[in-house]
Amino acid sequence: MGKVTGFLEIDRQVHKYQPASDRIRHFREFTLPMSDKEVEKQAARCMDCGIPYCHGPTGCPIHNQIPDWNDLVYNGDWDNAIRNLHSTNNFPEFTGRICPAPCEEACTLNLEDIPVAIKPVEQAIADKAYETGHIRPYPPEKKTGKRVAVIGSGPAGMAAAQQLGRAGHDVHVYERESRPGGLMRYGIPDFKIEKHYIDRRIEQMQGEGVTFHCGVNVGVDMKVADLIEEFDAVLYCGGSETPRPAGIPGSDLSGVYDAMPYLVQQNRRVGGEPIQSVAWPSHPIIAGGQHVVVVGGGDTASDCIGTAFRQGAVRVTQLDIRPQPPEKEDKLAVWPYWATKMRTSSSQAEGAEREFQVATLEFIGEDGQLTGVRCCEVDDKRKPIPGTEFVIRADLAFIAIGFAGPASDSLMKE
Repeated sequence: MGKVTGFLEIDRQVHKYQPASDRIRHFREFTLPMSDKEVEKQAARCMDCGIPYCHGPTGCPIHNQIPDWNDLVYNGDWDNAIRNLHSTNNFPEFTGRICPAPCEEACTLNLEDIPVAIKPVEQAIADKAYETGHIRPYPPEKKTGKRVAVIGSGPAGMAAAQQLGRAGHDVHVYERESRPGGLMRYGIPDFKIEKHYIDRRIEQMQGEGVTFHCGVNVGVDMKVADLIEEFDAVLYCGGSETPRPAGIPGSDLSGVYDAMPYLVQQNRRVGGEPIQSVAWPSHPIIAGGQHVVVVGGGDTASDCIGTAFRQGAVRVTQLDIRPQPPEKEDKLAVWPYWATKMRTSSSQAEGAEREFQVATLEFIGEDGQLTGVRCCEVDDKRKPIPGTEFVIRADLAFIAIGFAGPASDSLMKE
């Protein structure tokens, strides 16, 4: 906990953003940092709530000990705050930027819609730890003589590799792309997390003895059987990147894309890499001067929206088959669980038009090129309502309705 009466004396404060008119001109992060004193005041708002739902099954999925490090930050003990945070979270600078923060939804103060600003505090702890030199390589004191291969270098693969390396094993990470980071590097836009945060963690892990083999597509460039023979253990951390099939007629038109190739391409462009790779072959996809439609209502759809605006899209419309949620949830019915309520992401706030309870019936076009999206309203069971069809102009359409699993299950079968 923080200050006993802090939640009564101190107003909730979170990161402020650059104005939308400014931030859509670049792909950098646009949150404005808080001072140490401001963060300490926010940590002071953590109350003695008895049962800290923020880090139970209803809150933080990795069980960060939130009241403990809030108290440490409140008392200015930033060094022990990062030690505590690292005891449950290898990379708090990642989660402090891109986690949706179910901990804040589960916070007792959220009963009054003023939860502790947990996410900004977490980010500040990690960022300050870098400034003070606390985050540096911590190689194991002795080696076990065991060798472990990790396939995939996304956050799961990175965390596993770091833990195994610190346990004294000789860890080798295999990544098919030219740089480590997985979809955190190539799928999440830089305006949400700049990739130098990944790079400095990779440097730390290399200093701890972890070896990265990039540009190696396991199952193509080398056999899984060879890894199994060479290593004492093989850990598969391939992630989920196969798009959920939409089955929308006209999906083969030029101008209709799954979300991930679009996001990966732009991330490679921002990172100074060729836009094409073995995993993501595609011709250039640019939304500048285009009318864009995004099908789907989740974070990936939101990332497409923000990317399209930064590329200069004329108009971006988001289609969500779900009903428009209420502005405010019934706390007594849902707290401390994640509530279904109206949320507006920073990308949506940049000017997206949002259509709710709308089904995408067909992508329509001329001479093989997308020209529009035929839609209709649906009832509560997602069945089309007769007489409600309409067409939205579209030069580009991105399908962002989730992921069905890894790109291939052949590795697991091997």
